[in-house]
Amino acid sequence: MSQEILLLEDDDSLNHSVSLKLKKEGYTVYSAFTVKEAVSIYQQKDLSLIICDITLPDGTGLDFCSRVRRESDILFLFLTALDREDDIMAGYRQGADDYITKPFSLPVLIVKVNALLKRFPPEESKFIISESITLYPAEKRAMKNGVYLNLTAKEYSLLSFFMENPMRILSRNQLLEAIWDIEGNFVDENTLSVNIRRLREKIEDNPSMPALLKNVRGLGYIWERKCEKR
Repeated sequence: MSQEILLLEDDDSLNHSVSLKLKKEGYTVYSAFTVKEAVSIYQQKDLSLIICDITLPDGTGLDFCSRVRRESDILFLFLTALDREDDIMAGYRQGADDYITKPFSLPVLIVKVNALLKRFPPEESKFIISESITLYPAEKRAMKNGVYLNLTAKEYSLLSFFMENPMRILSRNQLLEAIWDIEGNFVDENTLSVNIRRLREKIEDNPSMPALLKNVRGLGYIWERKCEKR
């Protein structure tokens, strides 16, 4: 999966252009325009980097950085028009890994982002646990209550995709494109349903009343339990 970046920038045009360029580089980008939106994304996503303005409609990037630093070591880059020496020093004191002043060169920003993420790659999780299910990405295997599950390659891929995106509704098209890597209309309409049913038979205590992997009528499916990476 691609590394995930949160971009907190209240200027619509700048947010769009930076986000678009980062996506072209292969990153997953979540755009926020207020501190409140950014906090919500930060709490829900497995971020590798936060790019943040300082002057924002509902607070400051400095306060947001301070909060993040109390809780995690996510890479943090300020992108701001505040270019005085005192401002830059304040940014680094709050825990920033880099500080870029506006106006700036978009190619230079991308080079800095690539360098940061290459220098500090995310640690690979040895396993992901969600109640009775434990996923081992390196082995491409999973256990239930300490017993290895006999999963097909597609069943494992589905389970992995759900546990990498817990508490999030995933549409049928998203699942088909992620697991089969083609547009949904080229796959038999029952393919996903059959694989979901077979997976449930192996992971659920009561497959007819699933507690982990649930349908969301008209929208798709959701892994309705928290997942912890260790």
